Amino acid sequence: MAVAMVTVNEDEAGLRLDRWFRRRYPALSHGRLEKLLRTGQVRVDGKRAQAGERLSAGQQVRIPPLGSQPAGPAPSATSAAAADPRAAAALMASIVYRDQHVIALNKEPGLAVQGGSRTQIHVDGLLDALRFDAGERPRLVHRLDKDTSGLLVLGRSAAAAARLAAAFRERTTLKEYWAVVVGVPRVARGTIDLPLAKGTGGTFGRESMVVDEAGGDHAVTDYETIDVAGKKAALLVLRPLTGRTHQLRVHCAALGTPILGDVKYGADRAVIDAPGIVRRLHLHAARLELPHPAKDAHRLRLFAPPPPHFEATVATLGLEMPRDAPSRSR
Repeated sequence: MAVAMVTVNEDEAGLRLDRWFRRRYPALSHGRLEKLLRTGQVRVDGKRAQAGERLSAGQQVRIPPLGSQPAGPAPSATSAAAADPRAAAALMASIVYRDQHVIALNKEPGLAVQGGSRTQIHVDGLLDALRFDAGERPRLVHRLDKDTSGLLVLGRSAAAAARLAAAFRERTTLKEYWAVVVGVPRVARGTIDLPLAKGTGGTFGRESMVVDEAGGDHAVTDYETIDVAGKKAALLVLRPLTGRTHQLRVHCAALGTPILGDVKYGADRAVIDAPGIVRRLHLHAARLELPHPAKDAHRLRLFAPPPPHFEATVATLGLEMPRDAPSRSR
């Protein structure tokens, strides 16, 4: 087997190098990968790399001879659906749209999109349950935080996934989130334009995103107050114009109205102690509009109803959902 140069696909952008290898070359052990990295046999765009390096679409990964290592999805990704049929069934039940090219899920809060050292059940590991009649497993094209609920779009082929990922990257998507926040914005609607960077500004000094006027990445969110519960809480519609990590959570906290349940960025200010209000993140990806990957001049318009805890809190606080929101019965 000769040295190969493998291009990172659009749907693989953002993956750690070691996870990329786990997906592409599941039989390659982590120990052997580390040795290949230490000796410079694996390179990214001609440069030495580390296991935790994040990949970008279009990068070239140098693959040395690996012997009889087969390429393909990792065993965990293939077997997770069979190992946990209840989780797979729940994922199938969360489908809100499906055609030959696209699947859209209403992801439940608490379900991670991708795995980690402490995460065994996640969307990426269950995607074989969503093959249906397709010859390949669907692919992730964007992300949601583990505790954020709502719309998660999948491409049912490599080509569809690449086009969908390009729509997110080129910002031809319209995204609308609903959030219950603690407190009421002083200005009912407006734009939050605050650059973000990694730091240690979260609760207990944990790594988090912070406002960084000097060196942060451009981050912009439009917001609108839909209803208020006195001065205690409000229901906001958030429309992110950029896609930074934890952007909506940091922007709401900077507005002085942290998202209910978001103790990472709001600490005690993000809590309302009252019957009927659970301590969970109240952030939901409700609407998404984007170009269909296979149909000219056609845009997908998707909606996902909020989870039970979100609806219960809205009812407890006497708030009203956006007037044009479809009901669950539709």
